Amino acid sequence: MSSHTFGLAGIMGWPVAHSRSPFIHNYWLKKYGINGAYVQLPVAPGSLGIAVPGLAALGFRGCNITLPHKVDVLKLVDEVDVMARRMGAMNTIVVQPDGSLKGFNNDGYGYIHSLLDAKPDWRADAGPITVLGAGGAARAVVLSLADRGAKEIRLLNRTDAKAQALAKEFGSPVKALPWSERHAALADVALLVNTTSQGMHGNPALELDLTALPLSALVSDVIYVPLETPLLAAARLRGNPTVNGLGMLLNQARPAFEAWFGVMPEITSELRQSIEASL
Repeated sequence: MSSHTFGLAGIMGWPVAHSRSPFIHNYWLKKYGINGAYVQLPVAPGSLGIAVPGLAALGFRGCNITLPHKVDVLKLVDEVDVMARRMGAMNTIVVQPDGSLKGFNNDGYGYIHSLLDAKPDWRADAGPITVLGAGGAARAVVLSLADRGAKEIRLLNRTDAKAQALAKEFGSPVKALPWSERHAALADVALLVNTTSQGMHGNPALELDLTALPLSALVSDVIYVPLETPLLAAARLRGNPTVNGLGMLLNQARPAFEAWFGVMPEITSELRQSIEASL
């Protein structure tokens, strides 16, 4: 890609107005002096089949994919990366030099690196891990933790059948437990992850008794609105280290930006602070 050509990328979803991705990528474009733009691509579900094949024709280098398209888009690209296939969802499209489309999922990468940013010596095999929820975010989190060497992942979801199906699909080290056992499932864990929407702005708080949780356990929430969910506040007040979902959002953007614009960008404190101020 020659430096004088205009680089175009964006975020495709319905809705996309709330997305912080344009803010992140346009900050980096400016910071690295790259001639380009990252735009919102509001695409209704019925139009996805027209919009995705049009990316190359419109001169896009690729785009991010957000709700509700992350699963449906899999069948609209020419090639799907192994990790995205295993996750059963995609969050990034990269237009290849020949104009074909390749799909990726950087959510797991983003999640792992958010933990490493907060705790550089963090290890997935440090002890049992409890994950709450069994949706798209849980798939990304569980697969990436297993890939990093987690020995035991306890998966709990309000609808037990969903957790059981996921555990069956992913196999060892994932083990489904009934939602009613979520308080007890915190005993001896090294990491607790909330991937449910409980605690998100406008949603009820997660009902979870942290008494059994070791004080050394890292408590993480994939939510970033608000930056501190009731779960993270309760964990912090009892002395647990905590990580919110903003690091996952920032980190998943890095490999996508590199694929489109040829630079692996840094997450500066200025970027983090300006995003926090916008939430």
